[in-house]
Amino acid sequence: MDYVALGMIWYVVFIVSVTFHEACHGFAAVKLGDPTAHHHGLVTLDPVPHIRRSPFGMVVVPIVSFLLSGWMIGWASAPFDPYWAMNNRKRAALMSLAGPAANLVLVLLAALIIRGGMLLGFFHPPEASTFTKVTEAGVLGLANSAAVVVSILFSLNLILLVFNLIPLPPLDGSNILLFFLSDRAAGRYEALLYQPAYRIMGLIIAWQVFSPVFDPIHTLALNILYPGAGYH
Repeated sequence: MDYVALGMIWYVVFIVSVTFHEACHGFAAVKLGDPTAHHHGLVTLDPVPHIRRSPFGMVVVPIVSFLLSGWMIGWASAPFDPYWAMNNRKRAALMSLAGPAANLVLVLLAALIIRGGMLLGFFHPPEASTFTKVTEAGVLGLANSAAVVVSILFSLNLILLVFNLIPLPPLDGSNILLFFLSDRAAGRYEALLYQPAYRIMGLIIAWQVFSPVFDPIHTLALNILYPGAGYH
């Protein structure tokens, strides 16, 4: 596939995935008692408000990451009320997990499309899987393009799911501990979470550990998608 066309597919899937992730954060927050994201117009599947809020993470970083590595990463953000979060820690933790849950939904959707395509004879497991070739079409044309789109949908959302669940600030997974800590311990922990130095350090460490964490999960996901395929 033409490199520019492939980049455009990656970017469209990236925008859809990140927008859904952030909209689910905002939707969960509203349902749990914090309307901040709603007041900013971010409880929406329209990507424009999310791009306006995070142009660097939703435009510059994904394009640069694709040019450097052949796949995309980036971010957006949904605002929340920190006072609400401090007074409703478990609800705030649930709100944080709504984003990764959205990515899991998209991974499962991609898996269902792949399995459905296999039943109809359009797709089959590739001999060697890559981010853009989780499934493969038997012929060129529309089926081949669909295979690339659904492969990227599966891969990108698995990346976003795993990366965001790493329990380091400022990632969503850093709030999982709030389910288990006492109020006093949670207060001390939150004081660390919101310090810029720890957030920068957390991102650096998360990026370093991502590949060793993601690779076995990616292989496991492929073997669940294709039982008996024996990917390794």
